[in-house]
Amino acid sequence: MVEELKTKGIADCAVLEAIGKVPRHCFIPLSLKEHAYTDAALPIGCKQTISQPYTVAKQTELLEVKPALRILEIGTGSGYQSAVLKQMGGYVYTIERQRDLYESTKKIFQTLSLSIASAYGDGYKGWTEFAPFDRVLITCGCVEIPLELLNQLKVGGILVAPVGDNEMQEMIKIVKTSSTEYTKTVHGAFKFVPMLKNET
Repeated sequence: MVEELKTKGIADCAVLEAIGKVPRHCFIPLSLKEHAYTDAALPIGCKQTISQPYTVAKQTELLEVKPALRILEIGTGSGYQSAVLKQMGGYVYTIERQRDLYESTKKIFQTLSLSIASAYGDGYKGWTEFAPFDRVLITCGCVEIPLELLNQLKVGGILVAPVGDNEMQEMIKIVKTSSTEYTKTVHGAFKFVPMLKNET
């Protein structure tokens, strides 16, 4: 799988190493284990999916993860992306608005001895208790980036998110250059499940 990611343009060695070390089969239903290391999104319940490894690798590469950075992830989902960020040395704080997924990923993190802070709640609100963050990663499609998440990003920090309608999104990378200024770059088209709010 790692070799396939290289052929698709993933060049960050730290990202590739983390992808190679995290056991993706631990984050998917037992019935789909044989597909764990194919480069494909897979259903995980609650009308959600585990992103394909290329998408995880691309978002992680854009995030420019370094050890000891504080990373807020919106949309825990299967927990696989959280585990990759943790494997790279980040302090990971992740929010999930589907109760069943939140409960199941907590158990997976415990089973794998992953020290990841997880919360059940509305990702649009971020996690003010632990803000500001060095990095913010949104792993679900949003029509626009919530201002609250930009406010919880440190100056000099990076936010990565798929932005667009429910059919297709563009991967956006935002660098916060001052308390009120940002630079934005676009990195291809992707398709994510929509970001939902007001569940809790």
